[in-house]
Amino acid sequence: MKIGSLLNGFIRHLRGERNASEHTIEAYVHDIIEFARLVRDSDERFNNWKSVDFDQARTFQMKLFEAGDCKRSQRRKLSALRSFFRYLQKTGQLDSNPFSRMPPLKVERPLPKVMNLSQIDQLLAAIPAYWKKAVETGVAKTAEGAEFASARDVALVEVIYSGGLRISEAVGLNRSDLDQLSGVAKVRGKGKKERFAMIGRWANKALTEYFRLCRERGWGQKQESPIFLNRFGERLTARSFQRNLKSYLIEGGLPPDFTPHKLRHSFATHLLDNGADLRSVQELLGHQNLSTTQIYTHVSAERMKNVYNKAHPRAKIRKRS
Repeated sequence: MKIGSLLNGFIRHLRGERNASEHTIEAYVHDIIEFARLVRDSDERFNNWKSVDFDQARTFQMKLFEAGDCKRSQRRKLSALRSFFRYLQKTGQLDSNPFSRMPPLKVERPLPKVMNLSQIDQLLAAIPAYWKKAVETGVAKTAEGAEFASARDVALVEVIYSGGLRISEAVGLNRSDLDQLSGVAKVRGKGKKERFAMIGRWANKALTEYFRLCRERGWGQKQESPIFLNRFGERLTARSFQRNLKSYLIEGGLPPDFTPHKLRHSFATHLLDNGADLRSVQELLGHQNLSTTQIYTHVSAERMKNVYNKAHPRAKIRKRS
């Protein structure tokens, strides 16, 4: 279907004023054209958006449901149409937005998967074990390089789990952001918002060992230097660590779907399991809204429920012998 002039204007609006990514723009255009095909069952140019009414908007939602689109996909498509018609309304093309009267679809958020303490210990043990084998098999070029990579990644895992950091936040840390004496790091999160993260005793110990190897190489001694470095002495990327993590999971016999973000989930869940209050966890995670943090209370409740069902003699009705 050919794109009408009003849709072209919306695309310029997304690029210029909303700074949307090309991926987002492509998805919006696809969703709007899908609706246009419904309104006018043809591949001809459609630009008569004034004729669209609430009944057609409702029909579109029903078609999405009948087609088997998941709720998340339905919500995205309706959001694209709502944004487009809001743009037409603001630019004086329409008097009302036919999608504004439609209540937003509620999508149940899946509970985040977390690692238990035993699995975190397994992961930490798997890192040096992997690099030891890498030296023996010739995968690692030198024993010194393997020792450095092992110490770095142990420290990185400890820091992420200790402070509840995103992987991007952890690899973005500089020496000036870290105060080892007080056990605090200044973290730049989403939207460049700064917060303080806790660096616990085990993370501090791992960092000290890693920094010793950095000094031997003459790397990372300036305040503006990145903390986590690759084999060339440059800032380690999140993608590089994620590749290494896959090898560590195999070495440790851990589920392959574990990610660095699951360490962050585990951080929050373990704090709540051990009595931390929700507001403190919200601040430590850098969540703007408390509702985002509340998902971890459900995880904690589910874990306690499972423990209860397994341990309590009268948790379930048992068949009498």
